[in-house]
Amino acid sequence: MPFWAALGAVAALAAAAMAAAAVPAMRAVIGIWLPYVALVLFFGGLGRRVWLWARTPVPFRIPTTAGQQRSFEWIVPGRLESPWSAPWVALRVALEVLLFRSLFRNVRSELRPGPRLTFAEARWLWLGAMVFHWSLAIVLLRHLRFFVEPVPALIAALGRADGFFESSVPAVLLTDIGLTAGVAFLLARRLRDPLLRYLSLFADHFALLLIGGSVVTGLLMRHVTKTDLPAVKAFALGLVTFAPSVPGGAGPVFFAHLALATVLLAYFPFSKLVHAPGALLSPTRTLANDSRARRHVNPWNRPVPVRGYAEWEDEFREKIRAAGLPLERD
Repeated sequence: MPFWAALGAVAALAAAAMAAAAVPAMRAVIGIWLPYVALVLFFGGLGRRVWLWARTPVPFRIPTTAGQQRSFEWIVPGRLESPWSAPWVALRVALEVLLFRSLFRNVRSELRPGPRLTFAEARWLWLGAMVFHWSLAIVLLRHLRFFVEPVPALIAALGRADGFFESSVPAVLLTDIGLTAGVAFLLARRLRDPLLRYLSLFADHFALLLIGGSVVTGLLMRHVTKTDLPAVKAFALGLVTFAPSVPGGAGPVFFAHLALATVLLAYFPFSKLVHAPGALLSPTRTLANDSRARRHVNPWNRPVPVRGYAEWEDEFREKIRAAGLPLERD
């Protein structure tokens, strides 16, 4: 089963990192070389993906529409469903990226006994995706405090707002709960639904389990094991300033967390996770539907010799007449 294979791979990766933390030479490999290799793969792979998308010819307007195109004044157009100007396109893309608008309106079909085909809204999927993605975004922003000095006021305020409950020391963060619940929901959805479980591949489970493993090890460092945060920040600043040094006060769980996070970073451009920048480069979302207002000519069209029907008929007139076929000009 792909899930168990992916779970075994993530568990083996975390166990290997924890075991390697006891070897000084391997601590340098995981703490210095692995992050830099992951960054090169991330930016190189993502840059290549974006370059291939950007250079793909899109000569015609192919936006996905679900509303009335702008035409006569007495016909009400669909401004968001069929945008015809850049501001409406930008608003449509913003709603898609920030609020998952198309997923909110997603309808699931299911064949029930009878047989009877039923349609139902999939709002739980939208809610789980929203919680997961927004929690992940805030967690990544909070981690910026380790890589910059002084910490920007916005990042500090975000951390205070995230832990405003102050229910324990250290405080339980809302995004930690949301991210854990989001990963658990998406994994449970793939395992519970027989059809989705059948369609899921190793790559589908591997990305989610990498994120889940990073979350679990991060929670362990925050609430269970003791981690020297000043040493971790000095380590992160050393990576950014290209003066890396292995943190001495970091335990095995930190190295497991670092290994999972860096592997996820390196895997990102080569997986389905790359849909994040792809949403901003999809012509079905980023093009205006103004094909009635403007004539779009393919700029890659090369001038080629053409021949009309009249010329073709003149060339083959005798053969057409001999075959008993009608002629337009006889």
